[in-house]
Amino acid sequence: MNARRWSPSVVAASLLVAVFAVVMAAGDLLAPMDPGHGELADSARPPGGGHLLGTDELGRDILSRVLVGTRDAIAGPVAVAVAATLVGTALGLLAGFRGGWIDAVVMRCADFAYSLPVGLIAIVVVGVLGGGYPVAVATLTALAIPVDTRVVRGVVLTQRGLPYLEAAQVLGLRKSRIAVLHLLPNVLPTVVANCLLTFVYALVSLSGLSFLGLGSPAGSPDWGRMLSENRTLLDVNPWASVTPALLIVLVAVSVTVLGDRLLDRATA
Repeated sequence: MNARRWSPSVVAASLLVAVFAVVMAAGDLLAPMDPGHGELADSARPPGGGHLLGTDELGRDILSRVLVGTRDAIAGPVAVAVAATLVGTALGLLAGFRGGWIDAVVMRCADFAYSLPVGLIAIVVVGVLGGGYPVAVATLTALAIPVDTRVVRGVVLTQRGLPYLEAAQVLGLRKSRIAVLHLLPNVLPTVVANCLLTFVYALVSLSGLSFLGLGSPAGSPDWGRMLSENRTLLDVNPWASVTPALLIVLVAVSVTVLGDRLLDRATA
């Protein structure tokens, strides 16, 4: 059991997540240079001359930009994951525990929203409404809620007939009290695991929108935006675009490993 709990992949993923959390909080302090300042004389330089990862076409230090950009790249997905999890958990508890017409209405709405093409809807909404990053975050949150609702409702349905809930009902406790104090703790591991997976979905989606010019504003050190702006530099300084792409993959894989591990333990 201990070997499974502390498998190398889980340990590595945990360490990477911890490192990214520190960089997110202290990126401004860790950056060796001003991420927004560049010298045209140093534009599109490969690694060297005081620039560990080289520079972009405006002469800005790539290392400084990816360090500072960690906050921009991760804060949005965290907001999407937390907001979608809170709303989805509340709706899932309500639908699964109360049942009846409430369950029918909530699930029909969730099923309809779940059937929509998420990527296409996000591109259309953000592209038409504008608003950049905040609108992208709000759109992805709304599109993630149905998934969280379905997951939580499914877990609640497996708990409904268990003795501890029947005992609470026999004692005459209010349904809201039963749901919050007795049912929620038993579905919480699945909720947390699903929150991590929602974060990954949001990270990839927001990075994709930024790559298309629909998320973070031009010139920001967001990883998706950097990947888009620096893709023309692959022949002179590939690290300008490879680094943000690699960081997106590392964060996504690390959080997915932790989410899958928590989900396995929750369903064991």
